[in-house]
Amino acid sequence: MPIGALSHVKAVEYCTTPSGSYCAKLIADMGAEVVKIEEPGHGDPCRRYGEFLSDIPDHECSARFLYLNTNKFGVTLNVRSATGRKVFERLCESADMLIEDTRPGTLDELGIGYQSLRALNPSLVMTSITPFGQSGPYKDFKAYGINSYHAAGDAFVLQSSGVSLNLEEPPVAAGRFAGDFEVGTIAAVALLAALYGRASLGAGEYIDVSRQEALMQLNGNILIKYANCQTIPTRATQSYDYGGMMPCKDGYIVIQAVEEHHWQGLVEVMDNPEWAKEDRFKDKFARVANKHDLNLLLAQWLIQHTREEIAARARERGVPVGPVLSIEEVAGYRQYNERGFFVELDHPRVGRRNYPRGACLSTEPFWSPRRGAPLLGEHNELVYGKMLGYENEELVAMRQAGII
Repeated sequence: MPIGALSHVKAVEYCTTPSGSYCAKLIADMGAEVVKIEEPGHGDPCRRYGEFLSDIPDHECSARFLYLNTNKFGVTLNVRSATGRKVFERLCESADMLIEDTRPGTLDELGIGYQSLRALNPSLVMTSITPFGQSGPYKDFKAYGINSYHAAGDAFVLQSSGVSLNLEEPPVAAGRFAGDFEVGTIAAVALLAALYGRASLGAGEYIDVSRQEALMQLNGNILIKYANCQTIPTRATQSYDYGGMMPCKDGYIVIQAVEEHHWQGLVEVMDNPEWAKEDRFKDKFARVANKHDLNLLLAQWLIQHTREEIAARARERGVPVGPVLSIEEVAGYRQYNERGFFVELDHPRVGRRNYPRGACLSTEPFWSPRRGAPLLGEHNELVYGKMLGYENEELVAMRQAGII
């Protein structure tokens, strides 16, 4: 029985970036039959990046690769060879989607760009994910995910810590892969919209995804202010009115008491300190005007209490307060575990491991990892032989020639 909302969809992935691989992963986890193409002998560069399970470098044991490639069929193919290009065309000829992230013009130069593939398969929906898009003066620039993230201006609009008194805070360097998965999500949404539209339009579509523009969309409310009012945000202007992320006895807590009843509840949580009655904190406007003094007083109370103690008190009084969790804490968090957020999958090299499922639950299992990431070239015989009809002798010849 088909599993997943996209069980009727066939897709081809020719990607080496986290954004492209994650886009295809979302499609695969929703049930689509995704064939991932890798370079013979080398595979996706992601295979060589740590962290490696058991801390042993092995191209089959990269945690990043294992996560990004659940539910996919894996094949090897050299599309720079004439025979490889013909095989690529045959894969795309029967596909609904093609996801690729090569530099602009690469597939056109090989004769397997969108216009050529469209002639073979008019209903093909294709997306290209690149740092700056297929046009414009930056189209040929190369960039890692972190470059695209900062080229989108996101480092300047991260909110300031609630206890910071620095009005000229510098931009914050983003962590690894910042924005990569968000771009992949946006690309997947565009693909699904095009797939839906194909039913009424009767034809496929080409989607040009700029990682920079996709990440700029995440702060669209800030961009529109500058575009129309020339307001330039900084980390200081993006800081919380008061509260925000603040240290406590055993870590950090986030407070966002924006409404008057939130403030009154927060005062009760702190056992009604005398300073809360002062005129400088009498209403929201006064508290915002004196937020630095207020945050220092909040910090003095918070540092005496644990995250759970503060959060428990706040919940009783309806105050928006939550603990800041580490990855280790998140993985063992009762809320996630009781909702079955982690799914156990088997893999021939790393055994049974836990993988995050999709972010939504439904009455039908439409979004979840069901099969581990493929070994390099694991499904060559299945895809090329059974699906495309190549004879075994042809596969042997292509393998010997380095085509697969």
